[in-house]
Amino acid sequence: MERSSAAEEPHVVTARDLVIGYIDALNAVGVAMRAAITPLERLGDMLSLVRSHRIISRSGEIGTYSYQVHGAGCLFISDNRTEIDVDFAADGREIFDFWRLRCYGQSLPEPHDPTEQDLRSAVESLKPLLVEVRPGWFSVAETSA
Repeated sequence: MERSSAAEEPHVVTARDLVIGYIDALNAVGVAMRAAITPLERLGDMLSLVRSHRIISRSGEIGTYSYQVHGAGCLFISDNRTEIDVDFAADGREIFDFWRLRCYGQSLPEPHDPTEQDLRSAVESLKPLLVEVRPGWFSVAETSA
């Protein structure tokens, strides 16, 4: 599910398409950030790099993305204005909720605004790819290599 550029956003037809698109976009952000920020092993490391005042500031631009670190997460905005907002669990895992999925859908070049129920059904249909880490918060399941 890796995408080389956020500019290749899919045409969203269903809530399931939206969730898959969000995961693809999040993966693309991760690839871009790890390529640009040498000590970054995963997106969650951005919080510690910002808090330690090392390498990156709280907001800026890297490649085709702008970013803004907030609270427990980061908002990434692609060059086509698509918003990928993500929080990080205590272990650094990328987590998201229905609100973040809806914001992503509303920011697409062809906006899509599914209901929370449609998103819940979509997330349920994507198990075991997605896991609910706490009520209403999801993460991509870790795969063992």
